[in-house]
Amino acid sequence: MGMWNEVVSMFLNTLTPKFYVALTGTSSLISGLILIFEWWYFRKYGTSFIEQVSVSHLRPLLGGVDNSSPTNSNSSNGDADSNRQSVSECKVWRNPLNLFRGAEYNRYTWVTGREPLTYYDMNLSAQDHQTFFTCDSDHLRPADAIMQKAWRERNPQARISAAHESLELEDCATASILLAEEEATTIVEAEKLFKQALKTGEGCYRRSQQLQHHGAQYEAQHRRDTNVLVYIKRRLAMCSRKLGRTREAVKMLRDLMKEFPLLSMFNIHENLLESLLELQNYADVQAVLAKYDDISLPKSATICYTAALLKARAVSDKFSPEAASRRGLSTAEMNAVEAIHRAVEFNPHVPKYLLEMKSLILPPEHILKRGDSEAIAYAFFHLQHWKRVEGALNLLHCTWEGTFRMIPYPLEKGHLFYPYPICTETADRELLPTVFHEVSVYPKKELPFFILFTAGLCSFTAMLALLTHQFPELMGVFAKAFLSTLFAPLNFIMEKVESILPSSLWHQLTRI
Repeated sequence: MGMWNEVVSMFLNTLTPKFYVALTGTSSLISGLILIFEWWYFRKYGTSFIEQVSVSHLRPLLGGVDNSSPTNSNSSNGDADSNRQSVSECKVWRNPLNLFRGAEYNRYTWVTGREPLTYYDMNLSAQDHQTFFTCDSDHLRPADAIMQKAWRERNPQARISAAHESLELEDCATASILLAEEEATTIVEAEKLFKQALKTGEGCYRRSQQLQHHGAQYEAQHRRDTNVLVYIKRRLAMCSRKLGRTREAVKMLRDLMKEFPLLSMFNIHENLLESLLELQNYADVQAVLAKYDDISLPKSATICYTAALLKARAVSDKFSPEAASRRGLSTAEMNAVEAIHRAVEFNPHVPKYLLEMKSLILPPEHILKRGDSEAIAYAFFHLQHWKRVEGALNLLHCTWEGTFRMIPYPLEKGHLFYPYPICTETADRELLPTVFHEVSVYPKKELPFFILFTAGLCSFTAMLALLTHQFPELMGVFAKAFLSTLFAPLNFIMEKVESILPSSLWHQLTRI
């Protein structure tokens, strides 16, 4: 054994059990203090101090790039077989921009062989159709009686056949609606059928309007005829939008909102906002937002993110994160960032779709506000509007993750909105086709790695300190064995060096 081994052996042999007790006790104390500081910092700022220092200061020095994202933002640990009772706790809304089954959803099925709509989603639509398009007096008219059964049919071909049978008896607005939605394979065909339905629907609406005060039965008929007329006009406007006649669509939507101002629950303004953004008519977009982004009205991703887009548009073309970090944010930039934080808090799933960090799928017919389903529906139609505003996506990319450091912990407490509902994942799994889509879950503040690491380290050193205090002789033996094993590779290297170098040179080096 060489001189190095002798030095190491002599050092280990001179250590007393008291040394090991003091060493493990000190280590336990230090790791405990680190854990307490880490936990305090996390509770106050929502992140680990060690992680923050390493990301902010060490990584730039090492040439690293920060591509981090909120912890667990894509985790999908929920139970896929959750019960329907949890779903009912979250209010599900009709998607204002839902696609046409025959001309769009079915086309996807023909190409891919996949079903874009879940059974739960289609069942909700069937319930909507029965609510909007039928009433108790339908049995008095043969055509309406057939359609009352048609809306309850589960088989698409049976529904279509019933609609044709109804039209053979007389002109029926709801029969034309069903064929436009489910049989027409192009938007042009759907528009033709909706125009046919409009003529019949307007006549029925005028007749029931005159009789609406003659009894409860007539009031129900008028309510149904109103729903039918609004539905037809809205779908005709959507056909115009899809066929490139956007200005015509805007006029039709404005007229519809003036004619039926009390039907705000249908969210027709969201169709109007999307059409105005396509025309890049940002002044009118702001005017619509001023009316509907009100504290008393329910919010939506369309409202919150459109407001953020307009404020980002004022600064995004010249925004630079490096320049902003040097000089600070201007008032306009601060307003834009606050608007983005507000939108992200309302629905945190949207940014990953807008930034194309997650693949889009066809939007469902129903959406859950603040859920993944609403994020898909919004991004599907509005991604192009964000891309059209220079620098808007860059500003979103630089600022959206900061939202999660501002919201109180846990995130369900909320900051600007009511507490985030805990049932969103359950409902989204019912609305979205999980076979080919990974449902996004609200990013939760998980304990950072360094807090878990320091907690484990503190526990381990405390256990070592306790064992060393109780069994100093035995733990001394273990410690010597551990240190000997730890120094074994170094001993091996030193032996090789001794064998290679001349003994005189090695003697001089060891003396130094």
